[in-house]
Amino acid sequence: MLAEVDVLILDLQDVGTRVYTYIWTMALCMKAAAREDREMIVLDRPNPIGGAHVEGPVLRKGFESFVGMFPIPLRHGMTIGELARLFNEAFGIGCRLRVIPMEGWRRDLWYDHTGLLWVPPSPNMPTLETATVYPGTVLVEGTMLSEGRGTTRPFEIIGAPFIDPDRLVAELRAYRLPGVFFRPCYFQPTFHKHAGQLCGGVQIHVLNRDRFRPVLTGVALLKAIHRLYPDQFAWRPPPYEYVFDRLPFDVLAGTDQLRQQILQDRPLREIVESWRADLERFRELRRAYLMYGTAPRRFTFLRGAGPRGRCSGPRR
Repeated sequence: MLAEVDVLILDLQDVGTRVYTYIWTMALCMKAAAREDREMIVLDRPNPIGGAHVEGPVLRKGFESFVGMFPIPLRHGMTIGELARLFNEAFGIGCRLRVIPMEGWRRDLWYDHTGLLWVPPSPNMPTLETATVYPGTVLVEGTMLSEGRGTTRPFEIIGAPFIDPDRLVAELRAYRLPGVFFRPCYFQPTFHKHAGQLCGGVQIHVLNRDRFRPVLTGVALLKAIHRLYPDQFAWRPPPYEYVFDRLPFDVLAGTDQLRQQILQDRPLREIVESWRADLERFRELRRAYLMYGTAPRRFTFLRGAGPRGRCSGPRR
């Protein structure tokens, strides 16, 4: 397939979540480049939700899929170029890789700090707000709840026909989750789950992005709905992303432990604590492959960006 190809060049906008196929498409391209002894060039782009935080369960062996091939957490806090280096060296792809770095990006920057225009990287990732909640609410895809597909706020609006919005909001507010406000709402998806049906649920409003923990919030949401509606709550059946022998929720979570914890109504604090050791190992592993810090750096000014300057994207 690559007989007449000298160099593979990848320029894709990731969204900072393990469950997004672009980084795994990159991994497959890297494997092909290694197999055919071709150079692979990755043009780095910002992680839209920053590079300061990692969160959620790390993918476990036996749960690999096209939405998770290597053991990284749901929110990985890396750029696509940094991930390429991690995949290539730590996970043994071994291709001839060159990553073209950005100028001016820092780990504490969100996408709207860069001065770059948001272009939806996929149809159901219309805004930065979507990307902000996505590491947690993508888990809803593994249930029969609507994750808001078929609305103008996918992954921000969650619900089902059997949910009483006010009752759900009361349950969620009792968790006192950081940086987030839950608004009761009704919605009617135009396609996908519960299309044409009136659904009750919540809209997630992020009030403080730096305090907000999307995976914690997504798990709390699922716990609350399962607790209130144990008879109506259901897991989505296989297949999902070419996996036929595992529940889609387990594929998304990268483990079956989280599903069991929700079913057993384990405390949120206990669930988060169960991620800690794997996250610490991941933080240590990724350290060697990080290309950007948090200290102020020289910014490349974009035309018309004004005196503050903005991240310029990769140098080509």
